[in-house]
Amino acid sequence: MDELRTKYLDAIGGAADEAALEDIRVQAVGKKGEVALKMRELGKMTPEERQVAGPKLNALKDEINSAIAAKKSGLADAALDERLRTEWLDVTLPGRPARQGSIHPISQVTEEISAIFGDMGFSVAEGPQVESDWYNFDALNIPPHHPARQEFDTFYMHRDTTIEGGDNRPPHVLRTHTSPVQIRAMEKTGAPIRVIAPGRVYRSDYDQTHTPMFHQVEGLAIDKDISMANLKWTLEEFVRAFFEIDEIELRFRASHFPFTEPSAEVDIRCSWAGGTLKLGEGDDWMEILGSGMVHPKVLQSAGVDPDEWQGFAFGLGIDRLAMLKYGIPDLRAFFDSDLRWLRHYGFSSLDVPTMRGGLSR
Repeated sequence: MDELRTKYLDAIGGAADEAALEDIRVQAVGKKGEVALKMRELGKMTPEERQVAGPKLNALKDEINSAIAAKKSGLADAALDERLRTEWLDVTLPGRPARQGSIHPISQVTEEISAIFGDMGFSVAEGPQVESDWYNFDALNIPPHHPARQEFDTFYMHRDTTIEGGDNRPPHVLRTHTSPVQIRAMEKTGAPIRVIAPGRVYRSDYDQTHTPMFHQVEGLAIDKDISMANLKWTLEEFVRAFFEIDEIELRFRASHFPFTEPSAEVDIRCSWAGGTLKLGEGDDWMEILGSGMVHPKVLQSAGVDPDEWQGFAFGLGIDRLAMLKYGIPDLRAFFDSDLRWLRHYGFSSLDVPTMRGGLSR
């Protein structure tokens, strides 16, 4: 036993790593180790011999196990010391400045709108910003004499008269709304369909509440048996979720749009008491969007049979919604590229709108 003690204690002391230590443990006290084999010989001894040899073998086994545990702990401490030596960090160094970039309110509100309608089953559709006169006006039942088709309201692209037939080619415009995307989406997928179409649009106007380029989102739902009641519920749920106010009341006023029939302007109940706008309370009303049932001629233009399918459409200004929700007084500030303004009204890149986590934090 003294020879076994000396043999294994020396081996344990010279082990260079945990793998070598494990090999020593198996050789000494494993099921087929030398100490284990010695303990099996106790059955061949006389009772008197077992009384002497048994305690000594148990003591040897405990001593070897204790030496292995101590060595293992020492190896772990040495490994930690080496790691700390090579992975040190000088905490007195100055920290890196936080990133200064911010998400523009228009981008944030667009994501909020997409999250809400996405939860209702709407997908996002996109289209070109330079549109043909047919997609922008004719397919949407806007007649040639309509004021929206005049140059004081619409940006027309220059026609190349140097090429043959240039004067006779259909004109192109900077789209005045994202409704052409609805036509393209119906042409591509047919009915039924539920899409929203956010994006930039262009009109010849510029003041505190209008800019030549701004942002809109159009919504379209085509199916069988869709009614104004479905439109009313959809808009109420959207407004309630977007402004994060449960007590929201909308008012639908009869109106006229060439691409919907019947058509309705939508107002939201509000209060201007004390010069502060409060939504969902008070005796005032504020217009926020236009809507209606899709005109049968629009469905025909997109290749959808109006005798079988019907649906609703709506359009609202993303910039206006951002101003209302986040208290931005001047629309022109959206496009000034003022970093001070963006730091004040901008959003963190990690502030991703979700219906579960919240739209804005």
